[in-house]
Amino acid sequence: MSTTDPSRATGTRDWEAVQAEPDFQELRRRLRAFVFPVTGLFLAWYLLYVLLATYASDFMATPVLGNINLGLIFGLLQFVSTFGITAWYVRFADKRYDPLAEKVRAGIEEGGK
Repeated sequence: MSTTDPSRATGTRDWEAVQAEPDFQELRRRLRAFVFPVTGLFLAWYLLYVLLATYASDFMATPVLGNINLGLIFGLLQFVSTFGITAWYVRFADKRYDPLAEKVRAGIEEGGK
């Protein structure tokens, strides 16, 4: 059901007003302060891997242990870093994001009744 439906107009919050509230603004700031830098760092790390694989093939072919070379290790580290970022975000969300999100949600639900 649409939020512009007149039958729902009474008792609902104005979403622009919700977005203007300080708690909502802080929620957005916290999320962006984590997501944008971490995304940038991960993309830079991935780009470095691609550039090394493309232009430094001799370096990436450096043997480390038997048939395992630096390219394979760096490739596997892409997966490790993805899981690490996921774990980092879960801890971040549990401590810094979710409590404030719950407060904002409660305010929206109280205002909509």
